[in-house]
Amino acid sequence: MTEDWAAVARAIDQRASELGLRQRELAKRSHVSQATVRELQRNTVQRRRSARTLEALSLALSWHPEHLLAVLEGRRPPAVGEPVFTEDDVPTRLAAIERHLREITRQLDEMNKRLGAGTDRDGEPTG
Repeated sequence: MTEDWAAVARAIDQRASELGLRQRELAKRSHVSQATVRELQRNTVQRRRSARTLEALSLALSWHPEHLLAVLEGRRPPAVGEPVFTEDDVPTRLAAIERHLREITRQLDEMNKRLGAGTDRDGEPTG
């Protein structure tokens, strides 16, 4: 997997500017050293950082905990409030799957009712 540390630097820099945060304030909020914040924000040292460092910075920037990791990996960053899944978090993952299945079932039930009643989505007669 390719890691895009330049994208992480741009994301941190842009978000810190939006929030009016200086490196010192970001370091204090995230409990990450100012030197590490500077290296990441300026992309001066490209080395693997712990997931906890990226998570702490993401949270300090009012993002989802996995935001910067997603940016690093070239994925769409999750929205604030989206569930956080870990590989071994089976109960949480199953609960999310169950919610999705309930919603799919509800939609299918509505479609079946409309088909049985001979109406389309807007309640207009079909055929």
